[in-house]
Amino acid sequence: MSSALRQADALFDLGRYERAAALAAQHLADTPDDATALVLIARCLHRLGDEQQALTTVEEALSVEPDSPGAWLTHAQVLASLKEYERAEVSARRAVELAPQYWGSHYTLGTVLDAAGRRKRRRAAYESARTATALAPEESDAHFLVGLTAHRSGRYQVAQQAYETALRLDPNSSQAHNNLSLLHLRRRWLRPGSWTRAAEGFVQSAALDLNDRHARHNLETMALGTVSGSRWVALAGTVAVACGSAHLRAGATGTDAFVTFLVCATVLAGSWGGWLLWQSRRIPPHLRRPLLLVSRGCRQVLGVAFAVGLLTVHSASALVLWRSAVFSALAIPLFVFAVVTSVAGHTALQQRAPKP
Repeated sequence: MSSALRQADALFDLGRYERAAALAAQHLADTPDDATALVLIARCLHRLGDEQQALTTVEEALSVEPDSPGAWLTHAQVLASLKEYERAEVSARRAVELAPQYWGSHYTLGTVLDAAGRRKRRRAAYESARTATALAPEESDAHFLVGLTAHRSGRYQVAQQAYETALRLDPNSSQAHNNLSLLHLRRRWLRPGSWTRAAEGFVQSAALDLNDRHARHNLETMALGTVSGSRWVALAGTVAVACGSAHLRAGATGTDAFVTFLVCATVLAGSWGGWLLWQSRRIPPHLRRPLLLVSRGCRQVLGVAFAVGLLTVHSASALVLWRSAVFSALAIPLFVFAVVTSVAGHTALQQRAPKP
């Protein structure tokens, strides 16, 4: 390998794909039939998003060196990006035949099988991932693929162990943080502290990869769920105030009226105070700012917060305007508005969820 090609390969590892491709092209000017250089250029083009040109380049490399495992691996990866999964699987299996002891061959086959999204392929994807970890037990990506394929198959304990191993090997794996947090989130009602661990993982994932839309979307979903849950707190206060107002309009006076007013105010303040106390314990101080920033930038969260806020303001105002039956009648429409806004918000958020 020439010095220019070695430098290009190092630049690729540093993420400087355009410069790496330019150096490899210079090398090709002297040795136009160098399959290694062609593969490197194809990999650079693939990372830069030019899939069609990457496919043309790697197929040129295969015409020069048909038994190049690296060329077949790149061919499979490019085809998978183009969603040509059947052709990608053929290329990945060819790479496995040529390099059966190389973990990357099995890893690529597993990712292609998993990306195809077919249930009958999930078992094969999982087995390929396990083979990759057996060949390269210190490769974080291989363990992550085991976790991902196990996760999709419902083997949550296996998935958790694989994600934790991936993070032990590479603490900066944003994908592993994100997917492990998804497992914590689904157990939030069964294991105390799971919701908090999930939020911490999503925040860590977003911090490690600023372009990771999955982590941000998951944080938005958690924020929306938290705000949506508060509508039941608002409903408790509304019901208490409505019952108290009805009692006052029925003729309660003096001490009876004062006690009724005090009970309604206590229920209203106590329900919100209890909810806020629970959230303060549930959300550690270091997570509050990230969740607040995410909430401020999410229209669905702001919409539900506005609807719940209207219901809460109405309940508080009804303690003073209890004589107005029309004002009290607004409670039901406002609660329905909060429920509809919450359902619409969850639907809209799921519709714009990033693709896996």
